[in-house]
Amino acid sequence: MTLVSMKDMLLQALKGNYAVGQFNLNNLEFTQAILQAAQEEQAPVILGVSEAYIPYMGGLPCIAGMVKALIEHYGITVPVALHLDHGSTYEVCIRALHAGFTSVMIDASHHSLEFNIDVTQRVTQAAHVIGATVEAELGRITGREDDLVVDDADGMYAVSEDCVALVNATGIDCLAPALGSVHGPYRGQPKLGFERMEEIQKLTGLPLVLHGGSGLPDAEIRRAIELGTSKINVNTDNQMACTATIRRFLNENPQAYDPRNYLIPAREAIMASVQAKIRLFGSSGKAGGS
Repeated sequence: MTLVSMKDMLLQALKGNYAVGQFNLNNLEFTQAILQAAQEEQAPVILGVSEAYIPYMGGLPCIAGMVKALIEHYGITVPVALHLDHGSTYEVCIRALHAGFTSVMIDASHHSLEFNIDVTQRVTQAAHVIGATVEAELGRITGREDDLVVDDADGMYAVSEDCVALVNATGIDCLAPALGSVHGPYRGQPKLGFERMEEIQKLTGLPLVLHGGSGLPDAEIRRAIELGTSKINVNTDNQMACTATIRRFLNENPQAYDPRNYLIPAREAIMASVQAKIRLFGSSGKAGGS
C-alpha cells in the first residue's frame, strides 16, 4: 500500500460516523507500533509529524523514507496518510509535500483571520496540485504539544462565521476549530464546546479535527464523533505508555544496557495504546472505507 491523502478516509469517516486517528511519530518504535496497530485493527491511519520533531528525526525526507520502508517491510495494506502537524509556515508545508508527505496542516491560527486565509489558500493551492490534503486551524488550542506552547490565557473558541469564511476562501479539506481541547495532559475536567462544534460542521460541511485527543473522557470523544469530528489527534497517551514501560523496566533491571530490552516492550505498549484508541474512534475494520 502506498501513502494516500487524508481526504477520502475522512469523508468516509464523516459519512460512516467514526473517526480516523492521527498518531504522532516520535521515533522508529512509534512508527512501527502505529503501523502494526492499524494493520492489526484493519483501520485507516494518519501518521502525524510535528514540526518540532523534524530535525530530531533526521529531516522530512528521512521521515518519509522510513515510513515508506516500514510499510513495505511489514506488508501494510491499510490506508496510511503521512501528515505534517502544525506546520507554521508556507515554506515548511511545501518542503513536506516535496518530501512525500500526503497531507499538511498549516497552522496560522495565532495570526489575523486575513493572514490565516492568505497563507492557507496558498498552501491549499500547492497541495491540491499533487493530490495532497490540507488541514487548517481557527481559534487557539491551548497547552503544550512537543515544542508548541500556547498559554492558557490565549485560548479561545473558534468563531463560526470565521470558519465559514476560511473554508470558502481556501478550499481546505478539513478544519480544526478550537473548542476547548488542549495539547498535552489535561488539568481538571475538559469541557468541549459541542454546540459550537455542531454549528461549525453544519455550516462548513467539512470533516472536523479534534486536537488533544489524549485524556479526554470516552463519552466526550463519542459525542464529538457524532457531531462530525472525523480526525482525532493522539500523542500524549502514547508517549506516556512508552515512557512508563521504559521506566518500569529500568527500575526493575538497573543493569540492563541493550536498548532492545526496553524498547521492544515500549513498542508493544504504544501499539496497545493505539489499538485502544482506534477501537474507541470506531475505525476498526474500516480500512476498506465502509
